[in-house]
Parts: sequence; C-alpha cells; structure tokens
Amino acid sequence: MTFTITALPEKQCAPQPDAGLGALRTEQGNLPLESVDVTAAVAGTAAEMAVTQCFRNPHDVPLEATYVFPLPSRAAVTAFTMEADGHVVEGVLKERAQARADYDQALAEGRRAAIAEEDRPDVFTMRVGNIVPGERVTVRLALSGPLPYEDGAATFRFPLVVAPRYVPGAPLSGPSTGAGTAPDTDAVPDASRITPPVLLPGFPDPVRLALAVRFDPAAVAPYDVASSLHVVREEESGDGVVVRLEPGERLDRDFILRLRFPASNSLTLVPDEPGRTDAESGEGDGTFLLTVVPPEGERRTPKDVVLLLDRSGSMGGWKMVAARRAAARIVDTLTSDDRFAVFSFDHVVERPDGLSAGLVPASDRNRFRAVEHLAGLSARGGTELLRPLSEAIALLTEDGGGGLGRDRVLVLVTDGQVANEDEILARIGPALADVRMHTVGIDRAVNAAFLGRLAGLGSGRCELVESEDRLDAAMEHIHRRVGAPLVTGLRMSADGLDLVDGSVEPFGSLFSGVPLTVSGRFRGAAAGSLTLSGTGPDGEPWERRVEGAAGGGGAVRAMWARGRVRALEDRYAIGAQGWPTPYDEGERALEEKIVATSLRYGVLSRFTAFVAVDSRVVGEGGPGHRVVQPVELPSGWEPPVPPAPSPGAPIMLAAASYGGADAFGAPPPAPAAGGFAQAVPPPAAGPRMVGRARMSAPAPAPAGNTLAEVRPQLVQELERLAGVDRLSPRELRGYLADLGSRLSALASHLGGHPDLSALARDLEAAEEPGSDPGDLLARVRDLLRALTGEPGPGAAERPSFWKRR
Repeated sequence: MTFTITALPEKQCAPQPDAGLGALRTEQGNLPLESVDVTAAVAGTAAEMAVTQCFRNPHDVPLEATYVFPLPSRAAVTAFTMEADGHVVEGVLKERAQARADYDQALAEGRRAAIAEEDRPDVFTMRVGNIVPGERVTVRLALSGPLPYEDGAATFRFPLVVAPRYVPGAPLSGPSTGAGTAPDTDAVPDASRITPPVLLPGFPDPVRLALAVRFDPAAVAPYDVASSLHVVREEESGDGVVVRLEPGERLDRDFILRLRFPASNSLTLVPDEPGRTDAESGEGDGTFLLTVVPPEGERRTPKDVVLLLDRSGSMGGWKMVAARRAAARIVDTLTSDDRFAVFSFDHVVERPDGLSAGLVPASDRNRFRAVEHLAGLSARGGTELLRPLSEAIALLTEDGGGGLGRDRVLVLVTDGQVANEDEILARIGPALADVRMHTVGIDRAVNAAFLGRLAGLGSGRCELVESEDRLDAAMEHIHRRVGAPLVTGLRMSADGLDLVDGSVEPFGSLFSGVPLTVSGRFRGAAAGSLTLSGTGPDGEPWERRVEGAAGGGGAVRAMWARGRVRALEDRYAIGAQGWPTPYDEGERALEEKIVATSLRYGVLSRFTAFVAVDSRVVGEGGPGHRVVQPVELPSGWEPPVPPAPSPGAPIMLAAASYGGADAFGAPPPAPAAGGFAQAVPPPAAGPRMVGRARMSAPAPAPAGNTLAEVRPQLVQELERLAGVDRLSPRELRGYLADLGSRLSALASHLGGHPDLSALARDLEAAEEPGSDPGDLLARVRDLLRALTGEPGPGAAERPSFWKRR
C-alpha cells in the first residue's frame, strides 16, 4: 500500500521544532479565534460577567467562523454586540428559527452578521459570517449568574472548554445540523453541534486568554481567595481587589476561585427598571432573592443508598483514582442501620461479587467487599449512563426499596461527559421525585450543567471535584449530603409582600452548611418580609423570618428569569419519551411559554437566539470559506489515538476527533484512551485538509470474504456523506474521487462486487470533465443505504435540532 501526500512549500508553512504532530505556522496565522477575554464583577454570591471573543480572517476570501464554547450553566446571557471596522451592532433576541433566517439572509446579501445560540445549558455556538480578508470582528456577551455557597465559601467557576462527550444511538439520515466531528443520532439529534474538533497536543499559537475577577467593596468582601487550577495574582485598585489570570494560559480547563466569607439571612427586593415593568401582564413589578442559613444540628435516619461509579474511558488517569477514592469514602460513611448497593458501569453494568442481589445491609463484611471491588476498577468503554441510572432508581423505588421511614439516596460519581442529556432526563426525570440524588462531578472541564440538573430534580447536591487535592474537602460535603437534611417540609409565607403566583419554583430541604436561596416575582412596593418554616433536626417546628431590603441592579431579575427558563426547559425535556411528530399541544404550549419568558426578560434560551446584523454590504454571495474553531483537549485527558487510516481517507493535520458509539449504538469494540471510539471528522468540519492520500491498486481478495465484514466501513462512509453539502463543487469532486478509491478497495476485498466496482470506477473519474457530482452523490447514497440497510430520506423525520434532543 502506497500513500502520497502533497508537500507544502516550507516558506509557506514552516514546521515547528517543538510542536506536536501536524503543527504548522503560517504568516497569516492558524485559526480564526484570536482571543477570549472574560471579566467578572462579584458582589456577595452574584456575579456579572462579560465575555469578549475576537475573530480574524487570515484567508483571501470572506470567512464564516464557528466556535463552540461553554458558559456557566446557571448564568443568564442578557446582551450581545458585534463590532467590526469601528461599527458596533447591538444584537437582538429573537425566536431561534427567525434569528437563524435573519443571519442566513444577511450572509447571502453580503452583510456581516453574528448569531449566538444555546445548544445545552452550558454549551453555546457562536457564528460570525462575512468577515472580510484581514479583518477582525469582536463579539461580546453579557451575563449574570449566582455563585454557589457552601461551608463558608462561595465558588466562582467559569468553564473554558467543551470536553468531548460520548454520543450514543444510531446515526440519522439527512444533512447534519452542525459541523462537528460526531454524526447526529436518534439519541442525540444535534451531536454534530456539540462535538467540535480537538486540537492535537502541541499546536502552536493557542488562543490568547485574559480573565479578571473584581470584588465589589460595597458588598461582603472575601477574606480568603484561592484558585485551584490556575496561577493568579491579586491587585489592589480604587474600586476593589482584582484577581487576574497570568498570561499564557490555554483554554483547556475550568477557571475556579473559592472565596471565603460569612453568610447570613437576607431578602433583597429589586424593583424593575423604569419602562420594564410587567405589571400589566400579571408578571409583577420586581424580583426578590431570599437567602436562609441552615440551623446547627444533625438528623439521623436509616438510609437505602445506591452508588453509581462511572468507569468509562473518559475517566482515565487521575479522575479514575479520585472516583474510586470518592466512592469508597461514601461506602465508609454507611452504618449498620443502612442498606446499599454499588454499580460500576461503562457500556455494561457490574456489581461486586456477593453483593448482586438487591440492597444489602451495610455490614463491615459487605462494605469491605464493595471497597475491594471499587479498588480494582480501571477506565474502559463508553459512557452508557441511562441503563445504570434506571436500574438504580428501580432498586430504590420498587419491591420494597426505601422502606417505611428510610431515606432513598442515589449517588452518581462521573465526569458527566455524555451528549444525550435530554434523553436521560426524559426517561428518569419523573422518578427522581421519589429519590434524593447527589452527583459528584470529577474533571477539570466537567459537564456541570447536566450534573446540576440531575441533582436539582432529585433535590440533592452537586459537588464538583477538579483535582485530587480538592477531593477530601468535597467528600466531607458529600458525607453530610448523604445524611438526612436538617429541615424538611419547607414552605414560605409572605407578610406585606404580594408574591406572583407560580413565579417561585419548588425548593427542596435545608442541608448542613448550605444556605437555601429562593427567588420569585412580586407586585407593588419593594417592602415586606418572608417566612420560611418546616420541621427541624429535632423533629420540632422550625421557622425563620427575614425582613426585606430594597436593592438595585438587574442581576437578580436576570438570574430569576434564567432559573425560570431552565426549569421550563427541564420540564420540556422530561415531558415525553422520544421525539414524536407532530408535537402535541402540551409541548407546543410549553415551547411558547419558554419563548415568551425568554423574550420578555431578555435571557437566552434553547428556543431563542441573539442575532446581530450589520447594515453595510461588505461582499457578494456570502462567505467563500467556513472554519470550525478546534478546541483544546481538556487538561488531564489522554490525547486521542488516531485510527488506522482508511484507504484514501483524508489526513487531518490540525485537529483530531472523539466520536461515540458505533453506527448501531453498540459500545466501541476496543475503546481508546479517553473512552471514545475514534472517528474521522466529516469533510471540512475542522481545519483545512492538506493534500489527499491516494492508494495504489489493491491486491486480489482472499476467497470467502462477505459483505458483513466491510459493512462497518460502508456505514462510516455513509455517515461522512452528511457533511459533504458544505463542500464547494471543486472540493466535492475531489472528495468523490477519493471515495471511489476507498470503495474500489472494498470491492476488491469482496472479490469484485459488481455494483460497488462500477460505482467506484465512476467516482474515481469525478474530477474529469463531464462528470456530474450531484448524480454521483445520489448514487453513492442509494447504494450505501442498500448495502448497509440504512433508512433512506423520509424514513424518520428529524425535529428541529433545538427541540426534543
């Protein structure tokens, strides 16, 4: 087998002596995203943030740049601007389909435009189109979000990279919804939007990152500030202390600051700004934020505990060590009055020897068996999370699980790197009302939004562990959470404050060391008090009355609106099994309510998008080049192991990809480091391909080879076709010619399959004059579907990708 790779002139792309595989440097630069700047102003347990992204076009034709990036999952995105050539355009929040139509029309008319969309509560997509050659375009997002507070410290966590996620399910037919590295599947219909290509280690000139956090001296000032994953420096200024990130850091892990200061009971009443009142619509005149500190004490109730430990490949390295320690610590907290079960899972679910029959007493012998099983676990396989969660909930809620007077507790230890979050919530969400669920997220780029949603539905706690050094403190918190809450049966009453019915989301119990925060809307004047009451740790009635104090700023309103939208989105995700078509009226009403809430309060949601369109025409016919910004490999993750190249497959020199399950939803046969089967990105999904690999004539095939042997490769070729619609006519002809060489090799392997051989010959001539690439593409799809048994067009209708994931 012979491969020929076109050489590039050294003057254009000089190799870097200390860089990784495929690392090149050009005078124009490598990638469109030049810099990311984050600034935050912290006041107590709230933060107002601004994110600035600068894109540059290094090409000689207009460019569209796509960047998939994370934001804090509980933060509200409230404003968006685009600046180019000294001109600032304010973004407008619109229903998502309308925003996309406005963006596409602007690009077709040759105008600059930018659009910001939410794909997950913590994953967003930015597209900036018609960036003219050599130009810089800057986009800015404004956010407001809460800081979780626990055991005397608040945490400011800002995610900086979208980690690869396991994608289960069978690929869908038709064009992909995005330009990522994984195909859309029936379990994750928008997988191609949340799987950006990953930079290979050593790639030079990473994105310039700047991050600064300022503390409001008028609010409670922290007396201790600690950064767990980054080197920072503190600076004194006239308006407070500023913590800055040292230059040169890469966007490969979360930025985490822990701020120690005392908490106290408070009720902040924030009137709406003039001109923004919702009194006429019945939504109220202001927003309140109530904070109540838990009492001292301890409640002891027998428990039924099921522990789920993720041992998938993405948990490799320090994460597996930390996860085993965390799980063992949880088992050790149990007493002889408790019952428990331990599940370890990847694409299969396993239980310790001798502990496989239901819930067992937490005797010394059984706990030793469980810890011994946990100590022998290593990372492997894919993250099939739905099955173990379903089995655990069934064990706790069926056949007498969680007997009378016993707490039912589910603890999940994982990095949460799955893409089918909504499918999981739809299947298990309703059952979590009967189980208290805690999640322990272990990663430097953890899927915090999903783990927080699970814990919220299960009225539990979400603890995030970003390093082994952090593990001991985190497990102290979890130890208290696994125990019974201090105050249960909470209810709230108002005195002198007219609350808007339905504006307060249900709240859980009070736990040791964790203040409870409740927000909602009120009518009339910003005056009055709220009383929280329930049953205390000693079984006696418990009550706290908090007087209100008027406050200012729009952060409280925005955070309440974001929480309201997230609660509605979770109800939407849980509301049905699968993705029925057409949607029923209940779903339509819920969609309309999410859109109305998002637009009324100006916060981004899954059904809306911010779009900014320039009035000036800067080009003709839309962008001539499209680039998806590759992201960093998360810190602590093993580099992807490239698969053996298929005959004639394109060689990607700047980015690698993580895929998920194979085409039929089965687990990968031999997972690589990181726990994901490796997949070649679809054409043009990542950085530009350099040259094409050609294969010499294949040798005759051995007798007896069958179609079943090559079916997986045929399925992979069919998946790749989902991305060819983005190629130019010239690129499409080249791709089809390369495909012909690969199909020719497969036909030869089969001993001369007549249909495959004939198609391969025609494809190899795709670059010759007179060939019809459109007809060839249609023939390829028809034959591959016939040979693989994949459904054709119209076999299963896709929903809009922002609906029913």
